[in-house]
Amino acid sequence: MGSAKRPSGAQAPAVLALLLGLLLSPGASAQLLDKRVTALNPLDRQYMDVQRESLNELTLRYYGGRCCRSQTELDYLQRLLDDGHVRPDQTRELQAMGVALGDLLATELDMHWVVYEDIQGRSRALRLGETENYLFPVTMIARRYEGGDKTPIQEIYQKAYEAIENVRPPLPFQ
Repeated sequence: MGSAKRPSGAQAPAVLALLLGLLLSPGASAQLLDKRVTALNPLDRQYMDVQRESLNELTLRYYGGRCCRSQTELDYLQRLLDDGHVRPDQTRELQAMGVALGDLLATELDMHWVVYEDIQGRSRALRLGETENYLFPVTMIARRYEGGDKTPIQEIYQKAYEAIENVRPPLPFQ
């Protein structure tokens, strides 16, 4: 079996200098900080559909209604949490709630789902038109509740709504 060769004492500084040069060059550092925004792929859509359906099964089972086509139906999300049907350790269900929250925000604010990739990783996000204004609703509820923050769902919704409403370009003739 072969083994990887380590740089000798004389080669190590040269290798280190080469790596530092690459990392510190303007193009490389920009690439490390850049983001990439793409359309959802079929697997993303399928996964989000499964999340929506699992949330609908929960709200139908416990409350007899589907979630969350309107702002008033956001109450189902809060009730699932308050009644203990979704616990802080149920990340998948909390993220499904975030998808439902995002669907409502997308409809009401004319946003669309995209994949947002940066140095932090890959996320499903809502984008306002072709602007640089994004919301990350999939984790808005999960991160709070997993960390013990019990901010009401309606308040999370309202803050996200206002954040985008404040940056929306005015409609013509307004």
